[in-house]
Amino acid sequence: MKHRYLPMTEEDKKVMLETIGVNSVEELFSDIPESVRFQGEYNIKAAKPETALMKELMQMSEKNADLKKYTNFLGAGVYDHYQPIIVDHVISRSEFYTAYTPYQPEISQGELQAIFEFQTMICELTGMDVANASMYDGGTAIAEAAMLSAGHTRRKKVLVSSALHPETKEVVKTYAKGQYIEVIEVPHQNGVTDVEALKELMTDEIAAVIVQYPNFFGRIEPLKELEPIIHEKNALFVVSSNPLSLGALTPPGKFGADIVAGDAQPFGIPAGFGGPHCGYFTVTNKLLRKVPGRLIGQTVDEQGRRGFVLTLQAREQHIRRDKATSNICSNQALLALAAAVAMTALGKKGVNEMAVANIQKANYAKNLFKENGFTVAFDGASFNEFIVQLNKPIKQINQDLLKKGIIGGYDLGRDFPELENHMLIAVTELRTKKEIDTLVKELGDYHA
Repeated sequence: MKHRYLPMTEEDKKVMLETIGVNSVEELFSDIPESVRFQGEYNIKAAKPETALMKELMQMSEKNADLKKYTNFLGAGVYDHYQPIIVDHVISRSEFYTAYTPYQPEISQGELQAIFEFQTMICELTGMDVANASMYDGGTAIAEAAMLSAGHTRRKKVLVSSALHPETKEVVKTYAKGQYIEVIEVPHQNGVTDVEALKELMTDEIAAVIVQYPNFFGRIEPLKELEPIIHEKNALFVVSSNPLSLGALTPPGKFGADIVAGDAQPFGIPAGFGGPHCGYFTVTNKLLRKVPGRLIGQTVDEQGRRGFVLTLQAREQHIRRDKATSNICSNQALLALAAAVAMTALGKKGVNEMAVANIQKANYAKNLFKENGFTVAFDGASFNEFIVQLNKPIKQINQDLLKKGIIGGYDLGRDFPELENHMLIAVTELRTKKEIDTLVKELGDYHA
């Protein structure tokens, strides 16, 4: 029988207490005055046998609207994509999940090689020169990009597109506060960064401009137009990008981006109630030595055999405090492994087909909404997400959809007051024609 845990017996407890020289567990707390101790009873249920407890927990978990039982049209940064079954098999192997932070390269070669391949594939997707060994998530990766830009340019202002993910904007502002960096939003026009507004805001004080590609509204930002405006003032061009979309879109590196970062969640990583996920971080060669976290390098041993090592890891950063370019000291290597396995399983052709399927299905849904009298906001080129205007609060509509087995889209009114009663709908390659048709039909009474 497999035990989830091994309970401590009374005999075990007695031996442990005798070993440390006390008579009871209560004696361990004797230094705490009675006056500050909690004297009542905790408001928790009485202990149950394991079988009864598992049954109760299972019943509770079944109340969740999970993606196996419900049709999901919610994206906004976390997406429901195909996950090759081999991913869970590989990351469940003990030689990988026990080496997720590979401090000892001599015994973690498999993990290091996998992350080296992750770096390589991420560079190919983004069109950049160097990728690190992953970060916590997309939001913190972009915040690190902002801090790197400020340190590299020695400037104290960062521009962020208002079409950047709202939570990412907040993370950037939080990081910036500690470094006394001013974060200024660039307004959007028709759902993409306003080029004329950017020109007016660009000065010699700007360290970086951050845009999202595709952006939070699903629109494709005009990176070719933005790049010369940014580099004319010697600021860094930072792009937050969904890596799956780059299987079909021109990579930001081709448009002159200095830093491309984001979240690898679309590749083999489940939604997981919002995490854990895996941030990626790529730069041009000129910024190689300022990359936060660590990189995995390929080398040879004394016998000329290929091997992998942790290289350029900024361990000294942890004692430099406010002078450090970054204080990140760990990463999501196990999730980077999951992403690497997924990308390997899909292959270059598979990633392209998956990205194209997202575009095709989202466009089918968008056109179907139009045909049924709905108003689609910011119409134009997009990737897997678009906005539909409805006639009631989105929260209420989503509650109605949930009763019919559908997880609705994101309520944009939460972050953009001017988009109240607008729903951001995500259509991935997993959504079928029948599911899309059903969504449009169920929303039929709500079109504005």
